[in-house]
Amino acid sequence: MKDIGVLVIHGMGSQGRVAPPTTDTLSYSKEMHNRVASFVGGTMDRVAWREVFWADVLQSRQEAYLKSIKRRTDFDKLRAFVMCNLSDAASYRPTSDQNDKTYEQIHARIDRTLADLEGDIGPDAPILVLAHSLGGHIMSNYIYDQQAHVRHTGQGRFAAAVQNTQTIAGLITFGCNIPVFVFAYPAGEVRPINYPGTALDPKLQFKTWWYNLYDRDDVLGFPLKDIGPRYAELHDSKGLRDVSVNAGGLLGSWNPASHNAYWKDEDVYKPVGRFIENMRRGVDAVG
Repeated sequence: MKDIGVLVIHGMGSQGRVAPPTTDTLSYSKEMHNRVASFVGGTMDRVAWREVFWADVLQSRQEAYLKSIKRRTDFDKLRAFVMCNLSDAASYRPTSDQNDKTYEQIHARIDRTLADLEGDIGPDAPILVLAHSLGGHIMSNYIYDQQAHVRHTGQGRFAAAVQNTQTIAGLITFGCNIPVFVFAYPAGEVRPINYPGTALDPKLQFKTWWYNLYDRDDVLGFPLKDIGPRYAELHDSKGLRDVSVNAGGLLGSWNPASHNAYWKDEDVYKPVGRFIENMRRGVDAVG
């Protein structure tokens, strides 16, 4: 059995119309996994790495629509980019409409991945969450909902702390667009998630537990501190840290293509590797 879990979730855009057969079948995060493994060496033998794949919830319908209008439109590649990105963001929201289950369907994919991680690492082991783009907003909502359930009922949804997100030692978002979704509320009412890892031993509770990596040329990725006073408090207390990075090579680091360049960039996989090493040291200290 492993003793460290990594949960990865992708963001908006085209990832494929068919989900991999299992959550440990790596697809969009395979390159990052390999680079992190090379960086941390033998520590990776202790890590269970699993993906949340949710693109297929929406992508087949998006592609069918684009195909139906192809003969009447131009800029098809750009149009597909806009459709897959904006439609994902617009479709993912909680609603009372019984015909719209997108929010619940995507969260069910996270349920499954956490359950699989529990099988890998046990009910109480630490997890690092890696969330790209809209995946940062999705994970923030998922954790917020879990914490709200505890506040309202006095207990988690599941028997295991891992599945209740109470062993999340760290959250690394990259290309995160949470700010896009907050302007319907006064700034003072926008609240970040609370520290999730309340079931962890203090040796695995890190002062800075949320690293938000963004490229200043990425128009879909944003710093989080300035969302409102609650985010500023989390930042000032060192719980949250916004980090400017330069994602991508010569062709992509200076333009919006940097949004998809985080997966392979050392400004991202090295901080991921360092956080995993800190978790390993914490696990060893706990014994």
